[in-house]
Amino acid sequence: MDDPQDLFDLAGKVACVTGASSGLGRRAALTLAAAGACVVGVARRAEALENLKDEIGPGGDFVTADIADRDALPDVTKAISAPFGVPDIIVHAAGVNTREAADDVTGQGWDQTLALNLSAPFFLSQAFVPAMKAKNWGRIVNFASLQTTRAFPGGIAYGASKAGIGQLTRAMAEAWSPYGITANAIGPGFFPTELTQAVFDDPDRAARNAAQTCVGRNGRMEDLDGPLLFLCSDASAFVTGQVLMVDGGFTAK
Repeated sequence: MDDPQDLFDLAGKVACVTGASSGLGRRAALTLAAAGACVVGVARRAEALENLKDEIGPGGDFVTADIADRDALPDVTKAISAPFGVPDIIVHAAGVNTREAADDVTGQGWDQTLALNLSAPFFLSQAFVPAMKAKNWGRIVNFASLQTTRAFPGGIAYGASKAGIGQLTRAMAEAWSPYGITANAIGPGFFPTELTQAVFDDPDRAARNAAQTCVGRNGRMEDLDGPLLFLCSDASAFVTGQVLMVDGGFTAK
């Protein structure tokens, strides 16, 4: 039997991580780089991406872009592929939550949310699939949410986009897994990021969320590492179309 640790080795692979300037996206980029992948981070904040590149070292690079801008996508995909080649792994961690109540949702807020959270993961993946097919190997990891299956106040647009991610993940798997490309999603619970700052700024609310989990706490950044490596590596070769909830059992109760 080969060394099981080899299943998680990403040496020789190229990964693209969107939303890599902060939060779970930044953590994902660092985790994949530590496993041996060359990593291109994509986000809108150049300074934060520069810092990420410096932390990763020679195997890191970045592209400053708004991936919700579909017209710019051809240039963005070329820029992502320029440093190390076309990505073998795509992690879609970029996201936005406008937190508008249902009665107050605007067309602009709705369109912004769907464009970044749902449309961008599809069209960016679609652009890189031909190269993955040619290699008969690819990994797509979307970011789902507790709101993929639960309704939260002020989350109707965000929840709709994340419910869509669940179906998008299954549809990607149906379309592309015959060519060696797996498509899965991670559904984080409550982690301390910019997107959830409002939650953690309210200690009582954060405590209630922790109590809702089976393990009795909210997420820590390191809780993402193992599930992400699993879904981005050979370890998950026979796993596709799945949403893996990394939520401490929040959705189990």
